[in-house]
Amino acid sequence: MMTKVLIVDDALFMRRLIRGALEPLGFEIAGEAANGAEGVEKYREIKPDLVTMDIVMPEKDGLEALKEIRAENPDARVIMITAVDQRDSMLHAMKLGVSDFVVKPFDEDRIISAAEKALGRTAGSGEEKR
Repeated sequence: MMTKVLIVDDALFMRRLIRGALEPLGFEIAGEAANGAEGVEKYREIKPDLVTMDIVMPEKDGLEALKEIRAENPDARVIMITAVDQRDSMLHAMKLGVSDFVVKPFDEDRIISAAEKALGRTAGSGEEKR
């Protein structure tokens, strides 16, 4: 069964970068959203296995969206995408139970390893750890 991923980022090029890193490994990009409000809506609709979430976005930021998603599903697997200078936001997200962080700029390997870790897999195996 393919792993469904929701990518939430206001920058189209970032969504494309994440899609380009994960799709070749068999991840199904089930949806994309350009802000946190849309991200929460799509989360409810798609019920993805994994979410990549930018922190700084218009309308509703990633932390607010993360809070709403975790309120609905405490086991939601969310990777926060953040700029280097957002340490306070990172600490806040950790308290909310985020699966991992990826700091921009990042290379494809970093997003892949974060996705594998969030899903409890060993890198590259495609197998879930039991």
